[in-house]
Amino acid sequence: MARTPGQAARRDPDWEGVRLHVVSGKGGTGKTTVAAALALALAAEGRRTLLIEVEGRQGIAELFGIAALPYEERRIATVTPAQLGLPSSGSASSTSGGSVSGSSGGSVSGELHALAIDTEQALLEYLDMFYKLGRAGKALQKVGFVDFATTIAPGVRDVLLTGKACEAARRKGPDGRRTYDAVVMDAPPTGRITRFLNVNSEVAGLARIGPIHSQAQAVMRVLKSPETAVHLVTLLEEMPVQETVDGIAELREAGLPVGGVLVNMVRPPLLDAAAVAAVDGDHREEVALALGEAGLGGRSRKPETVRAAVEPLLDPLLAQAREHAERVELERARRADLQHLKLPTYELPLLGEGVDLGTLYRLAGELKRQGAA
Repeated sequence: MARTPGQAARRDPDWEGVRLHVVSGKGGTGKTTVAAALALALAAEGRRTLLIEVEGRQGIAELFGIAALPYEERRIATVTPAQLGLPSSGSASSTSGGSVSGSSGGSVSGELHALAIDTEQALLEYLDMFYKLGRAGKALQKVGFVDFATTIAPGVRDVLLTGKACEAARRKGPDGRRTYDAVVMDAPPTGRITRFLNVNSEVAGLARIGPIHSQAQAVMRVLKSPETAVHLVTLLEEMPVQETVDGIAELREAGLPVGGVLVNMVRPPLLDAAAVAAVDGDHREEVALALGEAGLGGRSRKPETVRAAVEPLLDPLLAQAREHAERVELERARRADLQHLKLPTYELPLLGEGVDLGTLYRLAGELKRQGAA
């Protein structure tokens, strides 16, 4: 069942127990924006969340208006329920080792950290961890071995990227508490998300034993566990919805845990159901009369004067109404397609041109209200 924007009542979260949220979607659906909003929502009420990007686009830095992220985890934002337009629960619910601070209003501040994974640095880190290469790893970097290795064996690259996210989701501090309450990965697009996550099949022919094989197996145990959910971002348009349907079928076939469907950029209906149903009729005279009664004919009350004033408006208005009604019907059909998936579905409103921090916090509040976080 779809959760709609602006619902006043706040739902309990649908993904209790999930620590790794993988967010994918067709290009142009706002995948990175939705991943960032989800990470903010998960950080509310004193939690500590890590937002990871794996495609090297520095999309997170651009969204938050900060300098390009290095290959290290760093805090980029704090968030309280009040900032999301929500009442505070009044108590912290963090299970991580992060600090929790309160405000005078009783709101508990959570932390959002971010990491842009650099494949080269991740491979050097991996080689040092398993083979203790130390300075030799730097030498490999200089002679171009890293690019060579990730080019001839792309499965290794995916093991490194997903492995870093899985490690962060499972990491514990000296006190035995989780470092992060949740990790959100801004993952590759829907068309290749299953292959990206199903790294075990990618490395099966590369290494049947040894550290690489063991790493792939460990990653798959996390990715196929109840602690992981793969969410897909879509629009109420034919191609994005079809790609979502196909992507979910592929994820299910691969045995990967499917999460929810996040419908982005939903436009509010301007006409009610009765108006949409009536738009194909001949309502020219009714519209002309309504425009005249609204005063668009000027001060004159002469019928011929009023009609002359509103006549140029009739065709554009009726054409716009028909166009809007067609869009409403198409979106209704796409919603029906998504409902057949029988997955939790969340709708995020279209908030105008561009995305700024205010937009991110508002979208995070919508996700929180609808139970996505």
